[in-house]
Amino acid sequence: MVINYELIAQDSKTGARAGLLHTPHGTFTTPMFMPVGTRATVKTLSPDELTMMGAQIILGNTYHLFLRPGTELIKEAGGLHGFMNWKKGILTDSGGFQVFSLGNTRTIKEEGVYFRSILDGSKQFLSPEVATKAQEDLGSDIAMAFDECIPYPADYNYAKKSTERTTRWAERCIKARTRSDRGMFGIVQGGMYKDLRKQSALEIASLPFDGIAIGGLSVGEPHDIMYEVLEYTTPYLPVNKARYLMGVGTPDCLLEGVTRGIDMFDCVFPTRVARNGMAMVHTGRMNMKNKKYEKDFSPIEEECQCYTCKNFTRAYIRHLYKAEELLAFRLVTIHNLFFLLQFMRDMRASIINGSFTVFRENFWAEYAK
Repeated sequence: MVINYELIAQDSKTGARAGLLHTPHGTFTTPMFMPVGTRATVKTLSPDELTMMGAQIILGNTYHLFLRPGTELIKEAGGLHGFMNWKKGILTDSGGFQVFSLGNTRTIKEEGVYFRSILDGSKQFLSPEVATKAQEDLGSDIAMAFDECIPYPADYNYAKKSTERTTRWAERCIKARTRSDRGMFGIVQGGMYKDLRKQSALEIASLPFDGIAIGGLSVGEPHDIMYEVLEYTTPYLPVNKARYLMGVGTPDCLLEGVTRGIDMFDCVFPTRVARNGMAMVHTGRMNMKNKKYEKDFSPIEEECQCYTCKNFTRAYIRHLYKAEELLAFRLVTIHNLFFLLQFMRDMRASIINGSFTVFRENFWAEYAK
């Protein structure tokens, strides 16, 4: 397989794993957080800035790139790596989550999904074959199988039919592959039902995917339910393949996901909240627009080594937000992504040196006080 996961260390008391993910564009450390570059850009940041803060793999979204500028144009540009000048890893979502978020404007059939473009209302179609070809045009290191994302809540009968369709679509994605130089991950669904999650995990794991993602979580369910689903899903996943929990990006969920054996995560959360003035810190979150920071000349977080914290104060950043200056978005985005990437590096180190349990206890002693 073109994507290989190598287990380096595992915590003796939990399922937490530290490993190496070998890809066509480099070998990367896990557990990892992957910044989201939905439209071939991580909002407000350049590739060089992402590299300097230690980003390893970033995400592109097939749905959005399929609509604009078109995946064939990106193929002509040398794929996403050439188009956006990113030299490390790229994972592309199949577009399944976005399509199924369209509600009444889309129609699900066995052959695929019919929907209307959010750009101009034109009729569009995505299927396992179309999504697979589009991702091969994009040239991502890791493509995702096209699946049906089950909403929360969902009744059992719907979840069962949807889960079975996801398996059939996964088989069609594998048959549609033409590039042996790029990898593909399958996606486990099943809603919040234990038997369906087991069924989906066993079926997807039996197929020749390079890694396994767990989808349909972080869609509105309480955290304790998400953790419970992870606990009874991961035991059915291969030990020698990377495990990816889609759409999770807050420190508490990252930590608890790693505790339950997850290797890879992504989410728009750190970049989205930065545009609203929210900075992520080890105790929780800070609203940088608050008046109490008007004369606060300390950095966002004292121990942080990001560019923002080494060069600017809370007072200055608050001023930028109040003045509606775009630099505010950039500076807090830099901090938030650096914070999460460093958090994952620290977590990995604790797994390797045998102190993960202490790391976890210390986190919960400080977080969201």
